[in-house]
Amino acid sequence: MAPPQPNRTTEPFGTGEPVNITVEAVDRHVAEGRGARVALRFLSRHHGRRDVSFAQLSEMAARTARVLADRGIVAGDVVAALLPRGPELFATALGAWRIGAVFCPLFAAFGPGPIRARLELGGAKALVAGTGLYARKVAGHREALPRLTRVMLVADGDDRVPPGEDDFTALLAAADPAAAPAAATTAADPALLHFTSGTTGTPKGAVHTHGAVHAQSRTGRLVFGLSADDVYWCTADPGWVTCTAYGIIAPLACGAVSVVDEADFDARRWYATLRDQGVTAWYTTPTAIRMLMRYGAALARSHGPGSLRVAASVGELLNPEAVAWGEKALGVPFHDTWWQTETGAIAIANLPGACRPGSMGRPLPGVETAVVRRGLTSVEVIAEPDVVGELALKGLPSLFSAYLGDPERRRACFVDGWYLTGDQVRRDGDGFFWFVGRADDMIKCAAHTIGPFEIECTLADHPAVAEIGVVGKPDLLLREVPVAFVALNPGFEPGDALTAELLTFARQELGPALAPREIVFVETLPKTTTGKILRRALKAKAVAEPDEDEPLAVVPYPGRFDDE
Repeated sequence: MAPPQPNRTTEPFGTGEPVNITVEAVDRHVAEGRGARVALRFLSRHHGRRDVSFAQLSEMAARTARVLADRGIVAGDVVAALLPRGPELFATALGAWRIGAVFCPLFAAFGPGPIRARLELGGAKALVAGTGLYARKVAGHREALPRLTRVMLVADGDDRVPPGEDDFTALLAAADPAAAPAAATTAADPALLHFTSGTTGTPKGAVHTHGAVHAQSRTGRLVFGLSADDVYWCTADPGWVTCTAYGIIAPLACGAVSVVDEADFDARRWYATLRDQGVTAWYTTPTAIRMLMRYGAALARSHGPGSLRVAASVGELLNPEAVAWGEKALGVPFHDTWWQTETGAIAIANLPGACRPGSMGRPLPGVETAVVRRGLTSVEVIAEPDVVGELALKGLPSLFSAYLGDPERRRACFVDGWYLTGDQVRRDGDGFFWFVGRADDMIKCAAHTIGPFEIECTLADHPAVAEIGVVGKPDLLLREVPVAFVALNPGFEPGDALTAELLTFARQELGPALAPREIVFVETLPKTTTGKILRRALKAKAVAEPDEDEPLAVVPYPGRFDDE
């Protein structure tokens, strides 16, 4: 079957304007005489530091492009990455965009099932992965992924690339960067494939185009004030769209120095990084902020005031206490921002000098917003303030161009020209939006949006499970955690042993990020008259009981990025 074709549609998300993300984010700085400036500052787990200039990053992207092209990767092919934070992640993304390929980041905390599903759904032709991650998450399913023809590995720690496998680092060192000119992509050509969960069906593969770079760089300046004078730090995981949009593209396009910490969360290390690296702009998550709050403001103050001028959060609602704590501990309040995988860039934000703690913020310039009531074929715009409805948007040039292989799914998101977000909100008299909840059954666990269907499909494969329903349960640290209600097949008895077996099965198949934390055994699941699981009843039961854990599903690759 032919590789997926570039999306050439001229719906509101793109035009034929020539643009390439790698050129805009990196090569442009070199061409304009800023090649010697630091682009990336890598902090190793053992406190080592390595600066990479824009010129060095441009050469790294060109070498990667050469490696990919030599292995048959062409414009429109999907290049997946299963990598930690490090130079190889940036090289893979920038090299793929340089030749017009589509970059697809994968979340390392997913189990083999979700990873396999996304590789299969995306039709990935190439994968760049760490040796350990590949061995644990992909190797066992390699034969089930016939489209995955090229795998290149990066040695993890003291590991070595196994004999017979392609060593990505060695390939880069041997590649000729001069032989890889940037592809003549346009603003409508696909650049990023990022999967997000749905309430029903398989994960949604949201496609974004090269034109999104303009919105990402613009919002980097609007929200963070990014310029060449800034040192910026985004803590997002490499598998999140936040890392791609605001960990890779936006800071590079704005010419800022971007700090990349390869270590996991550690409060003292984070405070030291803010101070020692002179971070001026910081983007993190409410979950991370709550973890820092547990250590108290004194620890933050003990590391000195630092250079921080703006701190923002993303991924879930930020409560007013966290906003105020930022001011107390760091000298700046945390500003909440709102966007989705589908929007591709920040759409609503609390800006410095215009912050209302607890709110999502106000729409950024150029973004048209409304609170609406959804009908079958139209929407009613609610003009009155403080009335709850669904958040609807227009005027986003970074809006996703397609759900991979599922044009009907995308079309269902649009009514009367509005993109319907699925978030229930209210707008106050001053134009600030306040999040109320989801219009669907999505579970918001820390920065992850989890679809119950993925979890249900995986656990349904266990021989003990006759029926299953998954809902979110409130959690003080993570906001919500998934809990699975299970009706058993004959011959199986509820109890601690079966609970442990099901939880272990879920974690092995789905990984810790998706697996439910709790199993609740029930005789039968409550259902509607049409046979659908009545999640409201399960949700009410979950609030009164313990719970947590989650899973995923696979369908054949549909073959095209087009919405047609």
